Amino acid sequence: METHVVIMAGGIGSRLWPLSTPERPKQFIDILGVGKTLIQLTVERFLPVCAPDHFWVVTSGKYVDIVREQLPDIPAQQILAEPEGRNTAPCIAYASWKIAQKHPDANIVVTPADALVLRTEVFAETIAKALAVTEKSDAIVTVGIAPTRPETGYGYIHAAEPVKGQVVKVQAFKEKPDLATAEAYLADGHYFWNAGIFVWNVRTIVAELRAHAPQIAGVMDRLAPSFYTQGEDAALKELFPTCEKVSIDYAVMEKSRNIRVIAEDLGWSDLGSWGSIRTHIGKDADGNAVVGGDVRLFGCKDCFVHTAEEKTVVVEGLEGYIVAESDGRLLVCRLSEEQRIKAFSAEKN
Repeated sequence: METHVVIMAGGIGSRLWPLSTPERPKQFIDILGVGKTLIQLTVERFLPVCAPDHFWVVTSGKYVDIVREQLPDIPAQQILAEPEGRNTAPCIAYASWKIAQKHPDANIVVTPADALVLRTEVFAETIAKALAVTEKSDAIVTVGIAPTRPETGYGYIHAAEPVKGQVVKVQAFKEKPDLATAEAYLADGHYFWNAGIFVWNVRTIVAELRAHAPQIAGVMDRLAPSFYTQGEDAALKELFPTCEKVSIDYAVMEKSRNIRVIAEDLGWSDLGSWGSIRTHIGKDADGNAVVGGDVRLFGCKDCFVHTAEEKTVVVEGLEGYIVAESDGRLLVCRLSEEQRIKAFSAEKN
């Protein structure tokens, strides 16, 4: 049975301003300074799963050219442009209905474009185990991450068994917890971080969306006759914005009765904040991390400086700060206040 990978690449990563902006969000940036953007790293880690001609990218219309430039091996007709963002359930439905029309027996892996996975070989093995289950059943398998700390910034999956490397039943999905709850989850052993990676057969997800999100399924049924025709763009612009704006977690995952999880230690991060990126960058003796060109630090401690290659940056006497520069925008912010960056960067009234 053939496998397809659907990459969701429509987000704007507003917590990583000024590097990530609505014009070029984080998935299209070499945030880690490794010579590859996050979406390129995502494709790379899935190449053991299927060939590039079975990859699909769902993104905003304004990012299509960036996707084509960064991922030239993915067929242009498999870069799907949402006329507006309607959250993850319509995004996944659109790709699933399109795949179903030409590949009615396909297995599908859905993944965000902007996460980091360090243990790529273990990741490929984990996805293969999940696909072996969805190929022969109508189960949905989600990927869990064995937690390494009581993290309050991630959602959690409550598994029936506290085991790694096996597909087990999901008891419940949990929202981002407070610290005391996160500590209890960690001690319990049945709770894993939710990576937002889903594995299913295309027939399964279509049936689940019909059962639990009939409004979205109805829109897709109306849209389907235009697929792979010259009229698809016009139909998409008319119909897609009428989809209910809802996440796949709320639309399907929290309602379906046949959800499984396979959890592993994957060296995973959603790279959703400057602090989370800093943990993956090498540090000097004073705990400072730097991505960029000519950065000179004097008397600094526990800082993160992220600048464009061509700049010379001098920082003196800061402790626990983010200094980030990109395209004429400059951020100087305490790491302890980084949750406010989204508000800081909002346009002035």
